[in-house]
Amino acid sequence: MSFKEKNYIVIRNAISYELANFGYNYLLLKREAVKWMYDNNYLSPYTPGFGTWLDKQIPNTYSQHADFFMETLLMKVLPVMQEQTEMTLVPCYSYTRIYKKGDILKRHSDRPSCEISTTLHLGGDPWSIFLDPTGQKTVIDEEKQIHTPNAPKGISINLAPGDMLVYSGCELEHWREPFEGEHCGQVFLHYNNIDGPFGTKNKFDRRPMLGIQKRVIPN
Repeated sequence: MSFKEKNYIVIRNAISYELANFGYNYLLLKREAVKWMYDNNYLSPYTPGFGTWLDKQIPNTYSQHADFFMETLLMKVLPVMQEQTEMTLVPCYSYTRIYKKGDILKRHSDRPSCEISTTLHLGGDPWSIFLDPTGQKTVIDEEKQIHTPNAPKGISINLAPGDMLVYSGCELEHWREPFEGEHCGQVFLHYNNIDGPFGTKNKFDRRPMLGIQKRVIPN
């Protein structure tokens, strides 16, 4: 079945293992270097462009919006994304994380800039992502994880380094159960369908160009 028929598709070897492994090791080094700079007062934790441990969705886990390498991946996989979805896509933004043991990704759907999204596994321990292909909206309170009764259990999808899951981020709820491994590097690449309801409105996530950082605003 095609993406248009079921609103998701798994693309194996979307990028090579070598490139995925490079991206994963790049992230590991960046996380350690940035932590050292924060701990030694070379940088403020609120300095944009270096990543953060202040992401409300996954607290105390290294994350970064619009890393240069990941923004380059956003454009690199655009041709295969367009081929597999049979859509002309507008690039919006990238977001990357190195998950740690005990992390959980709560059941949710995404904002408009994530209309057509992918999660691409870079490396580390495997961690299944769950997806509800029915398209039901069951989340009443994401933070407290309150759902409508009898919410579908969804399907489990496993990715190897270089594989990516493409899905309708605004339509399909997705989540991850508690992570039992040590580390898992993922990058999320987000697009809009040029012929969809958002058109080009969210191009580059309304930034002047790719690679521009959004400042982390503390609580």
